[in-house]
Amino acid sequence: MRQQISRELFSYWNVMRGARAAPERTRLDPGAIRPILADTFLLEVDSDGEFPFRVAGARVNALWRTELKGTSFVDLWRKEDRHSVQAALMAVVNGVAPLVGGARLRAPGDIRVDLEFMLLPLRHLGKTHSRVLGAMSPSRPVEWIGQTSAGPLEFLSMRIVDAPEALIFRPPPPQRSRPRLVVCNQVKR
Repeated sequence: MRQQISRELFSYWNVMRGARAAPERTRLDPGAIRPILADTFLLEVDSDGEFPFRVAGARVNALWRTELKGTSFVDLWRKEDRHSVQAALMAVVNGVAPLVGGARLRAPGDIRVDLEFMLLPLRHLGKTHSRVLGAMSPSRPVEWIGQTSAGPLEFLSMRIVDAPEALIFRPPPPQRSRPRLVVCNQVKR
């Protein structure tokens, strides 16, 4: 994970899941990830393998200059990459494992921007094959965001985040307050 947005989302997801394979969707608090909320999205797992957006953050919507709710996540990718994207999403859902990947975004004028995407499994009403929490973070600022629509994403890479790496980003346990002894030496005169 190279991008701060991915690290923050993964860290929050990791805390919310605790000892389980994936956290319950209802446990997520958007306020807890407010600084990165504009870069996140929530996908629904459907029988067609289209993974429609349930909700998408403002910067994710701005990349395509449209509200993505109900739109297929898979359709945002080049046709030749869609099978790989579906396989990546199914790996997240079936393996109940987080995934980080790389993609290339193209805008008119052959402007290219690399981005990192994070896909995290969620449980919903006790079901594991239900939702996917994700984030997209460009490797550099995108000057044209909201002015022109991005073209299809190009799939570059992906990898499952393994357990040892997951521990690296787990925040330290909260410090327990310990009683302190304060001695006040007051002499009466």
